[in-house]
Amino acid sequence: MKLAVFSAKSYDKLFLDSALEKDYASLCEIVYHSFALSSETVSLAKGSDAVCAFVNDTLDVSVLKSLHAYGIRAILLRCAGFNNVDLQAAEELGLFVANVPSYSPEAVAEFAVALIQTLNRKTHRAYNRVREGNFNLEGFLGRTLHGKTVGIVGVGRIGLALAKIFHGFGCKLLAYDPFGGEEFRKYGEFTELQKLLSQSDVVSLHCPLTEDTRHIINDETLAQMKKGALLVNTSRGGLINTMAAIRALKAGQLGGLALDVYEEEGSLFYNDHSAEIIHDDTLMRLMTFPNVLVCGHQAFFTREALSEIAGVTLGNLQDFALKRTCKNSLVREGHLLVRRDTEPVRL
Repeated sequence: MKLAVFSAKSYDKLFLDSALEKDYASLCEIVYHSFALSSETVSLAKGSDAVCAFVNDTLDVSVLKSLHAYGIRAILLRCAGFNNVDLQAAEELGLFVANVPSYSPEAVAEFAVALIQTLNRKTHRAYNRVREGNFNLEGFLGRTLHGKTVGIVGVGRIGLALAKIFHGFGCKLLAYDPFGGEEFRKYGEFTELQKLLSQSDVVSLHCPLTEDTRHIINDETLAQMKKGALLVNTSRGGLINTMAAIRALKAGQLGGLALDVYEEEGSLFYNDHSAEIIHDDTLMRLMTFPNVLVCGHQAFFTREALSEIAGVTLGNLQDFALKRTCKNSLVREGHLLVRRDTEPVRL
């Protein structure tokens, strides 16, 4: 069996090759492509039996039909998110699609905390100031997180991991999640989104990107937030209307914004553009604010997470090859994305 891996970086090769050698030596031959999967590059998949894609690869109807025409029947997502896949078209074409629903959720939760701490205590600015010999503390005043209210939108595995950390900080925790999540009740209480926004000093987003959650943070919901609150997104960029966030920052309604994801990140993230002019004026405007942090979708980026992603991805391929039930396969039922075992898909 031949597996074509798209958007492959050096670390993808390292961990996939390691997992293949250790546990799946006779499963497949891997061919790596540094290009993202799209209608322009899909021809590179010819001759393969399966493809492996990442968060910013395009798997729309056109690409899926091309893959099907090449005889490819399996699509492996080495990520939790699946908003870049037309699952309905995949189902109609009879394609196997599986993701990695959970990979070291603590890695993402810990990174969200790092962003919040940095944004709150201005450590990124302090680092630069001290390197210039300036030890003045003016402008670095932060807030003690102990006793503050943290609102978590989505308490799947990552949201729950974040709740445990902030519970240890001594924070009051609120959560909004239509699917519930009973374990969270050990650490805080569920509430409606409007109440969460109005009472939280920090709001952290940990829900998947769907038709219902796209731009869940917009002019209206930003106006509902507690004035001066911090907003953090380590989930999917499309959860936030970026222009609305800029307006809230300019008005002082939003006290700070930390993004590890961006709704137009597809053509930028995971590649070096340092010698180029970046033409995304919205992103460039956003990064001029002193109370905004932008990272390049790296919350997942730990050795433990990459090892787990590689192992689960190849395990999904093995399930397909052996024609056995795969717990990570995806299917559309009505408007709700669920697993074949009927459990809601979470990030």
